[in-house]
Amino acid sequence: MSAKDFFHNAVKLALEKDGWLITDDPLIFIVDTIEFRLDLGVERLLGAEKEGEKIAVEIKSFLGKSAISEFHTALGQTLITVLF
Repeated sequence: MSAKDFFHNAVKLALEKDGWLITDDPLIFIVDTIEFRLDLGVERLLGAEKEGEKIAVEIKSFLGKSAISEFHTALGQTLITVLF
């Protein structure tokens, strides 16, 4: 299991206060034989009989010595997830 980001709980709480339901912590999905883990899976119901909105949330804090290096790492992780 990967470590949670420094702001993980704050983001989770903010989403819940905004009316989102945390459905997965972490959100895990498999494409072919590759397992992907995103920080949160959340949804918000739009009406009693309507389909809800669903989003995946990846949380990054950029607290290291080099924000550019951390940005490149986060961007690379995002691009890999999008490509699969």
